[in-house]
Amino acid sequence: MIVFTYPGQGSQAPGMGAAWVNEPSWELVEEAGRTTGRDIASLLLEADANQLRQTRNAQLATFVMSMLVLDAVARVGLMPNAHAGHSLGEYSALVASGILDFGEAAYLVAERGEAMQLASEEQEGTMAAVLGLADAEVEAACEEAGPKVWIANYNAPGQVVIAGSPADVATAGDVARRSGAKRVMRLQVGGAFHTPFMASAYDRLTKAIAQADFQDPDAPVYANVDAAPYESARPWPRLLARQLTSPVRWQQTIRRLLDAGGETIVELGPGSALTGLAKRIDRAPATLSVRSPSDIDPLLESVGARSATESARPEGESLYAYERLVVAPAAGVFTPARPDCKGSRIATGAVLGEVNGEPVRSPFNGVVMDYLAVDGERVTINQPIAWLRTD
Repeated sequence: MIVFTYPGQGSQAPGMGAAWVNEPSWELVEEAGRTTGRDIASLLLEADANQLRQTRNAQLATFVMSMLVLDAVARVGLMPNAHAGHSLGEYSALVASGILDFGEAAYLVAERGEAMQLASEEQEGTMAAVLGLADAEVEAACEEAGPKVWIANYNAPGQVVIAGSPADVATAGDVARRSGAKRVMRLQVGGAFHTPFMASAYDRLTKAIAQADFQDPDAPVYANVDAAPYESARPWPRLLARQLTSPVRWQQTIRRLLDAGGETIVELGPGSALTGLAKRIDRAPATLSVRSPSDIDPLLESVGARSATESARPEGESLYAYERLVVAPAAGVFTPARPDCKGSRIATGAVLGEVNGEPVRSPFNGVVMDYLAVDGERVTINQPIAWLRTD
C-alpha cells in the first residue's frame, strides 16, 4: 500500500520552484496565478525567506509546489492507495484524490492563507514545539499554564506543538521542561494556528468552502481532525472548517495508515518534514520524498524494487517498475483510437485516443494491457487512460 502525503506551512524555502521551471508541470503555476490573481511564479523563484514566512504567501507557495510534484509523478503513472496532508497539505490531498478541482483548491488556499494572516494580526499568538515528552504530559502542561494555550499538532512520538498567547505558551513550556521535556522550541510562525485564535479565519473560510464543489475521491483521504479515512465528499466542507481551530492529529493519522496496510509513505512537495516524522513512529514504514524532478526516477525504482519482492500484486493501483499509466492531457470527453490499441505493442508517441480533439500520446514503448477510460467518458486532466507494460 502506497500513501502520498503533502506538507504544510513551514516547508517552504526560497527558490524552491527553480528546478521545475522547464518541466511540463510548470503550467500549473500559471493556472493557479489566474485563479488567485497572485504572482505565484515570483513566490516560487524570487521571494526571500521573510516574504515566504508570511502566511498568505507560505500557504499558496507550498500548495502549488506540492501540486507540481504530484502532477509530475502522475505523468509517469504512479498512483497511491491513500492520501493525507498535514494542515495546509490537506488541500493538496483533496486535489490529488479528486475531491477538489485544482483551480478551486488554489482559490480556497489563497482565502485560507489570507484569513489566517488577518486572524493572527487581530490576536497575537505563537507556537512552540515540545520535544521528548509524552502527549498526555504536554496536555497537562497546557492545562496548568492557563486558559489560552492548547495542543496544535500531535506530530510524532515525543514531538507535540502547542499554541496560544505568548505568555501562556511560555508558561506551558516552563511546565513541560519541569516535567522532563528535552527541549521547548519557539516556532517562527505568524500566529496560533489550529486553536480558537483562528475563529475569525474560520468564519471567512467557511463562506468560501460553501461555494466549492466537492466530488467523491478515487482513494481515501485521512483527515487531520480525527485521523479517520473518508471515501465520500460529503464530510469535507465540515472537516476543512474544523481543521482551522482543531489540533492536527498527524501521529494518529500515520498509525491509522499503518494499521490499514500502509508500507510506503511518499512525501510530495518542498522539504522532508513529514518523512522525518514518519521515521519516528515505532512501526516506521518505508519513506521517500519527492522535491525535484530528479527524485522521480529513484521513487519509481524504489517502489518497483519493493513490488518485485512481493509474491502477489499489491491491492489497489500500485504499479511495478515496468508498468506505467498514460494519463489524459486535458479535461473532456475521451474517445479511444479506432481500432483501439488494447493488446498491441506501441512505440513512444503512439496515439491511444483523444480528449476533446487533443491526442492522447504514449510517452513510453510497450504493450497496452488495458484501457482505464471508456469511450464517451468525461475525464479530468491527468486521469489515467491506459495501462502499459513497458519495454
